[in-house]
Amino acid sequence: MKRIVSFLVFIAIISSVQGQTMQDAYRYSTSELSGTARFIGMSGAFGALGGDISAMTSNPASSAVFLSSSATASLSYRGLDNSILYNGGRSNSSESNIDLDNIGGVFVFTTNKDSDWKKISLGLNYSTERNFDENYTVRGTSSNSIDQYFLNYADGVPLELLQLQDSENISDLYSFLGENYGFGTQQAFLGYQGFVIEAEADSPENTEYFSLIDDGSFDQRYAYAATGLNGKLTFNIGTQYKDFLYLGLNLNSHFINYENSTELSEFNNNPESLTTEVYFGNSLLTNGDGFSFQLGGIAKLNENIRLGLSYDSPTWFSIREETTQYLESNSPADEFVSVIPNIINVYPEYRLEIPSKISASAAYLFGKQGLISFDYGRKDYSNIKFKPENEIDFQNLNANISDNMKAASTYRVGGEYRIADFSLRAGYRFEESPFKDENRVGDLTGYSGGVGYSFGSINLDLAYSNASYEEGNPIYNVGLTDPVNIDRDLSKVVLSLTFGL
Repeated sequence: MKRIVSFLVFIAIISSVQGQTMQDAYRYSTSELSGTARFIGMSGAFGALGGDISAMTSNPASSAVFLSSSATASLSYRGLDNSILYNGGRSNSSESNIDLDNIGGVFVFTTNKDSDWKKISLGLNYSTERNFDENYTVRGTSSNSIDQYFLNYADGVPLELLQLQDSENISDLYSFLGENYGFGTQQAFLGYQGFVIEAEADSPENTEYFSLIDDGSFDQRYAYAATGLNGKLTFNIGTQYKDFLYLGLNLNSHFINYENSTELSEFNNNPESLTTEVYFGNSLLTNGDGFSFQLGGIAKLNENIRLGLSYDSPTWFSIREETTQYLESNSPADEFVSVIPNIINVYPEYRLEIPSKISASAAYLFGKQGLISFDYGRKDYSNIKFKPENEIDFQNLNANISDNMKAASTYRVGGEYRIADFSLRAGYRFEESPFKDENRVGDLTGYSGGVGYSFGSINLDLAYSNASYEEGNPIYNVGLTDPVNIDRDLSKVVLSLTFGL
């Protein structure tokens, strides 16, 4: 970032939404492959198998497959390598971290041996669904300027709202506009006060604006930094009926913690430009909590074949957001102008509904020597809903999601082969893009492998997974919508310790 803006001490309660996007919908509705090393080593193809703490998060009936009580803790190394392209400019970035990615346990209680219901299982598990840590900078040359962003929001806004009155300062007016007119008018204010746009007529009633930046070529630098995660805590109950049917229920508590900061720096030497430098910075802090449930069953057709079926309910989130902004430029008088409101915008809590998912699975066991498993899942992302739905901004966004996102399928296949106390594992997965335009987000392909060793009551497992996909996200939702194209390569190394209780 060009500079660090000091901590902001003023707060404005914004009267309308700040402009959620399809990118927000995608960010909070997708997850990474995470869990125990055994689960990851087989690319998560565990829906018909059970007997693993992470399998419980795919199919709640998995806990009832456990023969005895056990617990697992998993330590993971996550590495993200990005190759980034923006308007002809290229850069690379790398992120890595080590974290306790998964921890949980299952308690198994056997019932009266004369009962058809053989056992009851109770499980508790935490898993990191997605890690948001990312940091990159990319430069490119564009024919589009940041002025289009501010012109888009200024169109129709009376000039009198954007001009400072006697004894009024930047913070006062920015806060007033947010509380009474919302996010869009604040953007128009920043552009006007920052000498990016100017009124067509010097009249309080004026609602038309033009740019102080001439058409031509623009050298732009975009910096992005984010941190946070999406986590899930699962409470499970399962049961076994006779020797062939396992049933389970999960109650899930979700949380989101996401924070990002961005800055667009733009330079030009176009002949008629009165403003030739612009620095536009934004930060976002998001916190959310949610709830979902899962139902699942596993049928043991014979000693070799198992079938699984599970239903994931919608996830109902409540989300709270705060933003800060600043804009700096060189004015037509060749003076450097700083429009720094020193205001934290606090937005009304909104709700986000992530659609349900259906999963089916099958597994074939080669006695105690090995197995092969296949999972299929389907989720309709076009049914993502921002609420309350009577809010006009959410109505437009939901319609946009319905038009541009789609149902997507996930395919996973995994296998395990045992040699004495050793286990060898491998897996492959393919996830379809949730967008109709795959230039927005492409299909994901991934593979994995792993090894395990049993010490009797203690198992030690190690796994490696890799996934690659492409994204093309616009810098802003309006005006300057040039995409930042990112080729992502995500790898994980997971070490798990499982022990009897």
